[in-house]
Amino acid sequence: MTKRAVAAVMVMLALAAAWPRVALAQAPIKIGLVQGISGPLEVYAKQAVTGFKLGLEYATGGKMEVLGRKIEVIVEDDQSKPDVSKQKVTKLYADDKVDLIVGTSSSAAALAILPVAAEFKKVLLVEPAVADSITGENWNRYIFRTGRSSSQDGIANALAVAHPGVSIATIAQDYAFGKDGVAAYKAQVEKAGAKVVHEEYTPRDATDFTAPIQKILAALKDAKGPKYVAVIWAGKGGPYAQLVASKLDKSGITITSGGNVLDVLKAFKSYNLEGMIGGLYYYYEIPKNPANTWLVTEHEKRFKEPPDFFTCGGFAAAVAVVTAIQKAGGTGTEKLIAAMEGMEFQTPKGKMTFRKEDHQALQSMYVFKLTSKPDVPWLIPTLLRELSPQETAPPIQNKR
Repeated sequence: MTKRAVAAVMVMLALAAAWPRVALAQAPIKIGLVQGISGPLEVYAKQAVTGFKLGLEYATGGKMEVLGRKIEVIVEDDQSKPDVSKQKVTKLYADDKVDLIVGTSSSAAALAILPVAAEFKKVLLVEPAVADSITGENWNRYIFRTGRSSSQDGIANALAVAHPGVSIATIAQDYAFGKDGVAAYKAQVEKAGAKVVHEEYTPRDATDFTAPIQKILAALKDAKGPKYVAVIWAGKGGPYAQLVASKLDKSGITITSGGNVLDVLKAFKSYNLEGMIGGLYYYYEIPKNPANTWLVTEHEKRFKEPPDFFTCGGFAAAVAVVTAIQKAGGTGTEKLIAAMEGMEFQTPKGKMTFRKEDHQALQSMYVFKLTSKPDVPWLIPTLLRELSPQETAPPIQNKR
């Protein structure tokens, strides 16, 4: 064989050896996005999907690729049902061979899919489900969360109204979101020197709150000092209208609640809840940073309305995914976990950091007061105080 032929064979062998690596480098990054697009939390879910896609665009400079690999997003609707969510997540990991999954809307559904991530040894980034137990007693090392936890909500809401001498009754939905939310809120309220004197839990789809409200009024009747009823509610409806109609103010009782989506803030205006104080995850006019400026500008340009509560959450999850893959140098699970523990990333709320101990994103929260403007169809959460990620850091609750 001539020297030229030998050289040609060597080149062909080298190319053949390199081909699997080249093919792998060009394979798309596959991300599963599971949300309750139909069902009781569809408003939240649709915002999260929109925010996630915008966040990918922002984080990749419009290229929709990372490390030279195109990003492919597979969206699944779990209807906010735990059994459906488990089926969808299993299908994404097993059949679609996704590199990681982002989801989901419902805390009950999120709790159902945590063990599936552990079974497949793949990262599950939780957004926007809130229950503390997701990064607490039911947590495993494959779980990260960009969404705020019940404790972060509880701390923000407690700092808004709680101090010695304050008495509070709570009303919440009777499932993981409501129960974890009340437990976290109560712990923070009592830490601040106030007291939760009564707790009411109702079905998720309750429409008549007459009996719970009567119990709340009775529980607060003889309390001295400032009195509040704290509402912890997800999805449509809630007890707000009936609470207002029950003339709480005549008993010296004030409503307090967390921030919410614009549709709910519109309802708050119709209920005349101007002046209500509470804790807030996001309102588009509050944060001042490049990511939020881009999100607000692009969302208003494309959809003729500002981004909402859960749009921000989806956006933050997308930035976290892109940052993690870049830092890890790929999508291998162990490299992603190593990259994400302690990782900082910029979101429309500012900097978030995944805490190493439980993978919960530490983040700013806000204390607000609802104000009204004639030309705005909703009540506006006006910033009273920004709470730092350190102030709102939840207690570490897992058994790692």
